[in-house]
Amino acid sequence: MQGLSVSFAAAYAPKALSAAGARDPRVVVIILRGALDGLTAVAPIGDPDYALLHGALALPAVGEHAGLPLDGFFALNPAMPVFARLYKEKRALVVHAVATNYRDRSHFDGQDVLESGYPGPNRTDSGWLNRAIALLPAVGGAPTRGLGVGVTAPLVMRGPAPVLGWAPQGLPNAGDALAMRALDLYAHRDPALGAALQAGLDTEKMATQGGMSEEAKKNKGGMDSPGGMRQAAAGAAKLLAAPEGPRVAALAFDGWDTHQNEGAGAGQLANRLSGLDGAFEEFEKGLGERWKDTTIVAITEFGRTARINGTNGSDHGTGTVAFLAGGAVAGGRVVANWPGLKGNQLYQGRDLAPTTDLRALLKGVLADQLGISAGGLGEKVFPESAEVAPMQGLTQA
Repeated sequence: MQGLSVSFAAAYAPKALSAAGARDPRVVVIILRGALDGLTAVAPIGDPDYALLHGALALPAVGEHAGLPLDGFFALNPAMPVFARLYKEKRALVVHAVATNYRDRSHFDGQDVLESGYPGPNRTDSGWLNRAIALLPAVGGAPTRGLGVGVTAPLVMRGPAPVLGWAPQGLPNAGDALAMRALDLYAHRDPALGAALQAGLDTEKMATQGGMSEEAKKNKGGMDSPGGMRQAAAGAAKLLAAPEGPRVAALAFDGWDTHQNEGAGAGQLANRLSGLDGAFEEFEKGLGERWKDTTIVAITEFGRTARINGTNGSDHGTGTVAFLAGGAVAGGRVVANWPGLKGNQLYQGRDLAPTTDLRALLKGVLADQLGISAGGLGEKVFPESAEVAPMQGLTQA
């Protein structure tokens, strides 16, 4: 019965999201839990203060494990060659010096603000992405559904709108004898529970039909490992690509809390970034024709300190990066109002200062991809944020 809570969510059959014209948009949100070091993920190598300030965590401009050039100022961590290719193809972009409005450096509260969309922690049990789905028009008389990937749906996907759930390696395999016996038992004793289990097995079958890519099959693991991230993305892509599948999804990747032995172009952080990079590749492969209408956004609760700590890592900070990728993205650029890295330019003398509100970025994605109005975004999706205008021009015209 492992993963049965996910099966209940899966009992709601997903419906296609109608779109204007020939577009059939998808939105994928990836939560990077633990706080991402944006200065090592996307290095401001053109800033004269960067190398000395970030020390051993700074990407070199040349030599071993050098950053991959994005423009004349920023370079991408070398663990992300797929994203670098998408950037060159103008299907990926970076938003730098970005943060939520939260400033107190607690993972628990920071993630609550990030996923709830409220201006402070502990205000609600629902997430901004679920509330966005709830604003979409019904299709065929049924409400639009979302997809939450994990043993439990991420907070960002919880709320009034029904959610299809899938747990990588969590649900019994559709051909598993134990699962079949459980299905037969509950089909007779508890029809509702039997229907939920059957829906969960059907979801698992759909997510894995046709097999995973060879890369996704390698080194399977949890959602903090490159193999686990690939597997989750590959299964989610299959569900999103299905004609009657969901059109909006949320995944959560763990392991970004790099207090010790973080590494720069190689090491712990680079290993996690390679998993995120692999997830982008699995979505590109698995979505097929639907890739052209897709926007994926990867976000985290806050950044990390600009200075290296005593254990070759970084501590809880403020400003960081957000990644956008997909066929719908108007990419090939780094969006940044760069604050500088001199001591008097750092936030509280220790962090990359945030100059972009993450809600502006997310509002821009939802407005462009799902057509949600500014009023709905400012009142329902991100309450008390009417003054934060949606970012313009994130997707292809």
